[in-house]
Amino acid sequence: MDHRKLVIIPTYNEIENISDMIQTVMDLEGNFELLIIDDGSPDGTAKVVIDLQDKFPERLHLVQRKGKLGLGTAYINGFKWALRKGYDYIFEMDADFSHNPNDLISLYKACAEEGFDMSIGSRYITGVNVVNWPMGRVLMSYFASVYVKFITGLPIKDATAGFKCYHKSVLQGINLDEIRFIGYAFQIEMKFTAWKLGFQIKEVPIIFTDRTKGTSKMSKGIFKEAVFGVIWMKVKSIFSPYRINQTESIELDSPLK
Repeated sequence: MDHRKLVIIPTYNEIENISDMIQTVMDLEGNFELLIIDDGSPDGTAKVVIDLQDKFPERLHLVQRKGKLGLGTAYINGFKWALRKGYDYIFEMDADFSHNPNDLISLYKACAEEGFDMSIGSRYITGVNVVNWPMGRVLMSYFASVYVKFITGLPIKDATAGFKCYHKSVLQGINLDEIRFIGYAFQIEMKFTAWKLGFQIKEVPIIFTDRTKGTSKMSKGIFKEAVFGVIWMKVKSIFSPYRINQTESIELDSPLK
């Protein structure tokens, strides 16, 4: 069966990477489609995407937003877009090549062939597979996942990973309007929610390579959100059990493009 596959990439000032990223994903086997969600990049990222839509008219899509509204809201918007359009598998990926597009195939196979509901491109499932990061940032990321597991019990070694594949049933089962966090903690909250709802998750080993072009969007505020957000998630799970979403209608936060 030829599943419909959509890769969602949020962008803000990624003009140095976006053209190469689009071409690389378009060249992969499996007929992946791309949805770029651009938060009003002043560097012209969206213009590059629009120009390339002539080359890939059926497979390259764009949603433009009017400001920097946060990673989590971009993905939620993309998830709703994907569900409305009937995609079977939906992926999260960064624009800066820290996630190798070739690994999309491994993430897809973990779900489509091995039967998992969600797969995660994991930096820590076979050791520490990170290239070009300062040791301080490697330790911060690694121990963030240890902290998440200690507080929540989430049995995932790379809890903050942002390279993922969802079967549509996961995104349908999560009440996307109740996802609270928009920064670093968003990635943790999505995994924690999927796990609490009983979906089967697999970590797929990847090598994470720090960006060589453009500027990182990491900040102290984003990290702080994650530290306190994890405690909130655990407390919420105790007093408000997670249930599969039964809502059939999916409202978009911005118009289709």
